[in-house]
Amino acid sequence: MASKPRFFIAPGDWNPAALRLSGDEFHHCRDVMRCRPGDRVVVFNGAGVEADVEILALDGSSASLKVLTQSDTPRPPARLTLGQAVPKGKNMDLIVQKATELGASMIVPLLSERTVVRLDPDEAAKKQEKWQRVAIEACKQCGQNWLPEVALPVSVETFVAKSGRPRTGDLRLIAALSAEARSLHVILADQESRPASATVLIGPEGDFTPAEVSLAIGAGFEPLTLGPIVLRSETAAIYALSVTGYELM
Repeated sequence: MASKPRFFIAPGDWNPAALRLSGDEFHHCRDVMRCRPGDRVVVFNGAGVEADVEILALDGSSASLKVLTQSDTPRPPARLTLGQAVPKGKNMDLIVQKATELGASMIVPLLSERTVVRLDPDEAAKKQEKWQRVAIEACKQCGQNWLPEVALPVSVETFVAKSGRPRTGDLRLIAALSAEARSLHVILADQESRPASATVLIGPEGDFTPAEVSLAIGAGFEPLTLGPIVLRSETAAIYALSVTGYELM
């Protein structure tokens, strides 16, 4: 039996007594999925709430919905933040998609010294909007009910400065090719208790610069090895989130 189509309604617009699809989601429902009144679909708000609904009517700009059942999905046991140096091409789309599937709570695009991509403020805002849409589409496809926030691209220095001092239960990791980098298993063995959150920084092709690594270490980030093979940036992100998320389940 085929699964029902899924559509996103932002938390601020989530009113079970009068749910409506509008904008891009309405277009996807009516013009792409060819849904019609009487069809049953699934809607979610990206904050853990999902509802099985019936389409009551479709007018020129929105669809009215009747809630049949509603359920809550528990928040992931650990909050995962991915700080990802923006790769060239469309690889960031893939990283955002897979990070969403793997349960990341926040994705921060980083502009490191070795990042090929350079963005002015307008371009950065457009990229953020695009990547947030990629995250929504990933949630719709994979059944994820917790939508990660995609932040505006920032420099490594800005991100580290905003991170502040490490807090109890906050694990900070930076993937590094340096000799002092340790495996996640070894790093976790030093923790007094299971971390409640983890931030993982993944560099560009060629890694972060020594200055960026030093800056991160000074802010409490642990150098993390991802094994003896040098991974592409997108592979490193997927691998690091997978093992970190598994260990903190």
